[in-house]
Order: sequence, then C-alpha cells, then structure tokens
Amino acid sequence: MSNAPVHHIDPAGFAADPYPDLMQMQARAPTAFVPELGATLFLRRDDIFTQEKRVDVFSSDQPDGLMTRLMGQNMMRKDGKAHTIERRATFPALSPRTVRDHWLSRFRQAAAQLLENLVPRGRADLVAEYAMPLAGEALRTITGLRSMTAQEMDWASQGMIDGIANYTGNPEVEERCHAATALIDEHITRMIPELKENPDLSLLSVQLEAGLDETASRANIKLAISGGQNEPRDVIAGSIWALLTHPDQLELVRSGQADWQQVFEEYTRWISPIGMSPRRVARAETVCGTKLEPEERVFFMFSAANRDPRHFDVPEKFDIQRDTRAALAFGAGPHFCAGAAASRALIAEVALPMLFDRLTGLKPESDVPFHGWAFRGPTALPVTWTA
Repeated sequence: MSNAPVHHIDPAGFAADPYPDLMQMQARAPTAFVPELGATLFLRRDDIFTQEKRVDVFSSDQPDGLMTRLMGQNMMRKDGKAHTIERRATFPALSPRTVRDHWLSRFRQAAAQLLENLVPRGRADLVAEYAMPLAGEALRTITGLRSMTAQEMDWASQGMIDGIANYTGNPEVEERCHAATALIDEHITRMIPELKENPDLSLLSVQLEAGLDETASRANIKLAISGGQNEPRDVIAGSIWALLTHPDQLELVRSGQADWQQVFEEYTRWISPIGMSPRRVARAETVCGTKLEPEERVFFMFSAANRDPRHFDVPEKFDIQRDTRAALAFGAGPHFCAGAAASRALIAEVALPMLFDRLTGLKPESDVPFHGWAFRGPTALPVTWTA
C-alpha cells in the first residue's frame, strides 16, 4: 500500500473548495494518500508532467475504473497502440484546421443567436443561458449528434462527470450516469444511418469512416460529451466572472495590453476545469519516495500543479499577463486533451469577445458559487447589463 503521507479531507468541503487542502498537501510532500478518495495524489507540477507519460507504470487502462464501468472503454482509458489508433481516427474532427475551417463559423452563429436573445433582457444567469447552451450547440456540431438538444448535452455531460467522480459510491449519482449514457446511445443509434449515408467531419462520422468498431465509437462520443460540455461551459462562465471581479484585468484586454487567449490560459491555470486524471498502478514502483503497488489508484492533480509555487508566483492570483506555459490545463503526454483546439477557439475567439462586445455595463448581481474538485466551475452566474 502507498506509504505517502496521509491527508484526510471532508468530501463536501473539498468539493466546495479543494485548493486549501491541495496547497497543504503540496507544501508537505510531493504525494499524499487521501483515504476518503482511496488514492495517492501527485501534487507537484514537474512530477505530474514526468510521471503522466510513464504509461508502463501509470496505466490509463482501468477495467474497474469508474469511467470504464460507467461510460465504456474510450481512448482515454487505453494506452499504446490501442490509444494511438483511436486518437488518429478522431483527429479529422478535432484538428486545428477542422476547427478553423468548419466549426468556428458555426460557433459564432450559435453565440450570435444566444446574444441576440439576451441583449434586450438586461439580466440572466450566464451559466444556464449562455455558457451551457453555447457549449451544447458546439458539441452538437462536433459530435454529429444533431438530434440532441443543447440542454440534453448538458444534462448528459453532468450526469457522466458526476458519475465518474463518484468515489464515495452514491447510488443515485450512479443511476443518473447510467441514464445519461443511455440517452447518448439512443441519439447515436438515431444518427448512424444518416451519417453513413452523408458522411461529414463530425466525430461520429469520422470514426465510422475509419472503421472503428461501434463500441469504441460510442465510448469516444461519451468521452467527448463528458469533457467537451462541462469544460467549455465552466471556463466560459468562470472567465466572465473572473474578469468582472478583476476589472483591472478586463481593462488590460480592452486596452489591447492583453488578449482573450491570455484570459483563457490564465483562467484554466487558476481554476482548473478538469482538476485531475486517474491512473492505475501497473507494476510496483517507488516514485517521488512513495512506494506503490500494482492496482493501486493514483490521481494526477492538475489543479495542484497549476498552482505550484515552484512555477507560478503568487499562484492564487488571477493575472492574465503571467507566463502560463508551465500550466497543465489539458494534461501532458499521449493523453493531452484531443479537444484543446476546439475549446480554445470556442472560448477565446467566440464566447468571451462576443459577449463583452454585446453586453454593456455588465456586472455580477450576487455572489457566484463554485463546486467540484475533479471538475470545477461556477454553478450559476447571475448578472445584469444595460438593456
């Protein structure tokens, strides 16, 4: 069993704000064993950057892991050749060129329509009425599941991410996750004949064209929805909140001293939308002074890495002019997020500049609650503006 220093957490408090616990653990040692999660946490940026690539020790293949059991074995839960084959098959849908030439204009159309409806109102919850539907519309386009609504995308994504972070074993959370995956399967079944008849660059279509078996294709669609909905939703809403509560940073963008891409990179460092990546210990090894045995669970804590004071001065400060190149917002190594280009384009080129251009006098109406440690973002963002 892991001999890392033991650190107990209050699960509810950790979900409300994981950073105090993470910083305590990180300052004490490079790893910590958290009994409430049944896992050894890696906490320092350089260790995570190095060890995440050692798939012979830290395997993504987790037959008994929550993601595999609840969503099927997607490419994120495969290593080596099996992972490479599926990664290549999905690349045509997610490449920077496809994003630029095919998806970006559709992202802009979706944002423009949402803002057209919002402008006269003068008040809204920008999580529910802007970030969520915009992320959902983008996913409908990218995945090829045009029969799903944006609201269904969000509901299914939340059901799955709650399920795969359900390390306390809540049966109601697991049941919602099963319902979410069943809904996605229904829409995949509905769209397969249409996409076989009229193939396009959507994720479902390119997998069918590549000859991936249907089980793998379905699992990869669920993976795309689980991360591709909540991460953009949370970063869009969180970045808006960050700029409204740090008007000096917003002024840097307005004055041309910084740009929206810097906002995106700094926000995803400061409040990691995807806080960790789980691994299975494949063979006995001593890493960072910690003895690990086969089949033990390890979490690479991106949220802790992104606030590692060894790389970031005053890491708890939101500063869009800082150097964020050491951040691990999208992971590292072979499992670097396949949707990174789409996320950057949707948020930095569309969602943020278009919203701040259209909604004048924008300000928060009340405090903004955040939730989550494996996945983290605001649960509501009530704002007002000049109608």
